[in-house]
Amino acid sequence: MFEYLVVVLFGLAVGSFLNVVIWRVPRQKSIVSPSSRCPSCDTPLKPWDNIPVISYALLHGKCRYCKIKISPRYPLVEILNAALWAAVYWRFGLGWDVIVYFAFMSALVAVTFIDLDFQIIPDAITLPGIPLGLVAGMFLLPDPMARTMSLGWQSALIGAAVGFGLFYAVAVASRGGMGGGDIKLMAMVGALTGWKAVLLTTFLGSLVGSVLGLFLMLAKGKGRKTKIPFGPFLALGAVLTLLFGQEILRWYLHAGR
Repeated sequence: MFEYLVVVLFGLAVGSFLNVVIWRVPRQKSIVSPSSRCPSCDTPLKPWDNIPVISYALLHGKCRYCKIKISPRYPLVEILNAALWAAVYWRFGLGWDVIVYFAFMSALVAVTFIDLDFQIIPDAITLPGIPLGLVAGMFLLPDPMARTMSLGWQSALIGAAVGFGLFYAVAVASRGGMGGGDIKLMAMVGALTGWKAVLLTTFLGSLVGSVLGLFLMLAKGKGRKTKIPFGPFLALGAVLTLLFGQEILRWYLHAGR
């Protein structure tokens, strides 16, 4: 239980930093300086105003200085990141592979909210993630679709190639309907999880995206040409595949008998 508490506390702290990443990276601002400040009045925040979740609750969701409401998304990002870290620890225990997966989950959180806001997936997250994912996939990580086996260099390389190639082909076929950010995101996912996981991630992300798109069309009258960012659905598919890919595949094979 103590280990989970430590994981959650670190997950909350990193989630707080992710809020900085989500705000600054798409605006091409440094994530290092200046220090955290109110997005409304630009007043630098004191350390006690920046405690994950707690500060938001104590300040009743308002800036201490200008009293403007702070988006509830700030504590949501912190809690989501901590929950994903706890889920990774629950699934894999503690080891070097888990540290990589912590970073992977946090990258997916950042990608999700940036894509929702700006409909872009920044190269600053995915491009470093591809070579780092290849190195980790070659030497550290298990195969999420068969945890008794290591991923290995072949699966990591093939996974990155399949992730990139599959979505590049979709982008060409759709004449720009698929963004370059999605292509690089799936190359990163493939490097970390292998080609089988890329296919399952794509299926799950497409399934959820299609269901939500249909719901928006029926409930809110959204047109078929309304743009819906695909990155969040791919991120969700990657999370489900990493945590439950083996069980999902086993259930599918069993149901097909």
